[in-house]
Amino acid sequence: MKTLDQIAAELQGYDPQAMSAADVLSFLGKLVSPVQQTLELPLFEAFGRVLAADVISPFDVPPHDNSAMDGYAFAGSELAAGTSTSLRVLGTALAGKAWQGTVSAGQCVKIMTGAIMPAGLDTVVPQEFVQVDADRITIPAKLLTAGDNRRLRGEDLMQGKPALLKGELLSPARLGLAASLGLETVTCVRPLRVAYFSTGDEILSLGEAPREGAVYDSNRYTVFGLLKRMGCDMIDMGVVRDDPALLEAAFTRAASQADVIITSGGVSVGEADHTKAMMKKLGDVAFWRIAMRPGRPMAVGRLPAPESSIKSASREQAAGAKCYEINSKNNGTILFGLPGNPVAVMVTFLAFVRPALLQMMGASASAPPMLKARSLEPIRKKPGRTEYQRGTVSSAADGSLQVRTTGNQGSGVLSSMAQANGLMVLHHNQGNVAIGEEVDVLMFDGVI
Repeated sequence: MKTLDQIAAELQGYDPQAMSAADVLSFLGKLVSPVQQTLELPLFEAFGRVLAADVISPFDVPPHDNSAMDGYAFAGSELAAGTSTSLRVLGTALAGKAWQGTVSAGQCVKIMTGAIMPAGLDTVVPQEFVQVDADRITIPAKLLTAGDNRRLRGEDLMQGKPALLKGELLSPARLGLAASLGLETVTCVRPLRVAYFSTGDEILSLGEAPREGAVYDSNRYTVFGLLKRMGCDMIDMGVVRDDPALLEAAFTRAASQADVIITSGGVSVGEADHTKAMMKKLGDVAFWRIAMRPGRPMAVGRLPAPESSIKSASREQAAGAKCYEINSKNNGTILFGLPGNPVAVMVTFLAFVRPALLQMMGASASAPPMLKARSLEPIRKKPGRTEYQRGTVSSAADGSLQVRTTGNQGSGVLSSMAQANGLMVLHHNQGNVAIGEEVDVLMFDGVI
């Protein structure tokens, strides 16, 4: 297990006081590693989880050649070049059972979508394209080629080959694919346990009376939602005051129960240094000033877990799933100290924490794709930092994507995150943006 200094030595030009967004991602990619424990879960419990092993198809899909539509099945060799084709209908093949009979030259079988292709037949003409006269059909000339409208055995999935891959998130479509193979359970990576607490004497919990200079804690609820969307189990530790004893107890308890600790507040220059001092005392922690806006201050590191093990999520235990012991002391607990401003918390989470958590979950894709959209307004931007501007993406009259900012981009303007549907990512070396210029947008759908 590498120390933070060893990881830093591998990054060219590492400067904790001027970290680029790209360097942060590179650093975190070397710091975190996937958890190894797995759970065998029923499909209804597996949504949003990460597959811990390939799912191998137990049979061919489809298991037989079958019809892609309602129509008439016949041998493609019956098609005559440049002239219509006339065939006699012998019977009807229904989905769910094989048609019993033999088809000779000049004959066909009416067939339903999904029905097994009778032996010797390889082509289907849609019923709306034929002329029917009693027990005969006529197929227009030059309408089809041999093999049209037939689904081949195994063309979707082949027996013994992977149907789903290790590291894939179980989306609705992937759950359906697993069910189509007759699988009742799948092997998933067990959920990450993430402990969170806010720090600061000025932070109020809900239910407390307002007081001058204090603000209600919104970050707990934002982080809860972000973690919930990822399928993590959050340990809510509330608000911890700027008191060394309370902070030490909170960090120690969190390290004994969680894979990851996330805090907000207490890492900026000029803030009460109890939080930073306690992080340094208890673990291997680096404090960064990131070349970004909003955000900038961030702490990252690893705290050793106490000499104890924890059990995996109670939700799985309640559901009767097989659980595995988590030996936390082997690799310690990853720590993310985020800034205190609500928007900065969300931006740093999306830009850095979420990709790291997905890597820990064993997900094969940790960076969400970004869309291109034309800016509807000029944007001032200095090269040398990455800016994440809140924006609203919409469709232009020609169907292309366009985006405008939500206005005031202050890191305390929480309402702008609620109004936005994505972040305009203005990269490190990028300068001013002109009207009509394309920018990258990280969309919120499925994340926030």
